[in-house]
Amino acid sequence: MGFSTFIDSLSVKSGLVASLAILALGGCIGTSYPYMRTETAQRIAAPAWMIKRDISADPFLLRAYERIHDRGGIAHIYIEGESSDALTDATPFNPVALHLASKDKADNVIYIARPCQYTGMISPAKKCDSRYWEAEQFSQTVLESYNKALDDIALRYDIRSFNLIGFSGGATIATLLAAQREDVASLRTVAGILDIEAYAQQSQTTSLDGSVNPVSQITTLAKVPQYHFVGGHDDIVPPAILHSYLQSMPPSTCVQTMLIQEAEHAAGWVDKWPELLELPVSCYEQNAVYSNEGNKDSNEGNDSAETIMTPTMPQDLPFTVRETSAKP
Repeated sequence: MGFSTFIDSLSVKSGLVASLAILALGGCIGTSYPYMRTETAQRIAAPAWMIKRDISADPFLLRAYERIHDRGGIAHIYIEGESSDALTDATPFNPVALHLASKDKADNVIYIARPCQYTGMISPAKKCDSRYWEAEQFSQTVLESYNKALDDIALRYDIRSFNLIGFSGGATIATLLAAQREDVASLRTVAGILDIEAYAQQSQTTSLDGSVNPVSQITTLAKVPQYHFVGGHDDIVPPAILHSYLQSMPPSTCVQTMLIQEAEHAAGWVDKWPELLELPVSCYEQNAVYSNEGNKDSNEGNDSAETIMTPTMPQDLPFTVRETSAKP
């Protein structure tokens, strides 16, 4: 090989290496693509002392990150939303629910990913079909899998009850689980898809045939203490989806909502979450009227007057909120 030929060979190899590096940085090499998403999740969970565990919840292997400091206590369960590029990968670039869980200072905090996120089926021979993050993402098969996961957690750590928290489609699953289980103490949703029919009409591209709609369980849900947070700038799950869910709700004193005006679908939640998590989630008495102005002195000594109550919440929240009470 002549010297000039050798130099030309080096140029070709250098160009090939540079091209591969550009493709890798752009996420175009399949082998590094899922690894980077898994690594992102690990980097979020580790500082919060949440340890990875894969839960066998037939037919799925569900990825969990757990921090258990109080066996026999109550656990906060976070359920992830869907991937922004679900057509190619169920695992999210930005696991919002895991970010929220990492901000939770409770003794027992457990994050559970959705089917086909980070893992697959229990049987290596079976493919994790895309229907489980598309049309059947809220199917009874998926719900039964989460029920098995919660049963596993309850048995392993002697957990008495669960506070369920779900983001986006994870909120759908959390809501359905709250309707099916007797050990759910409360429900919180962030940008939640609470009426899948209204969501399908709004998105115009999402088919959820084979999925269960939370609205179908609304009578049972009316008795569950719940707080729903929606973003004023969410153009993926707009406040109208929550409004449709509330319109189906029978009279209830267990439902509270809050609009965070500047929040988008996936942005604007994480830093606010510690304050939002402090808001009480409970069912109030039927004769209570809620006002942000607090108790009025004019009602003192008047036994026939309705009680004016203010839900306990952190004062001077550093962001814009608009709260609406449940329907009377």
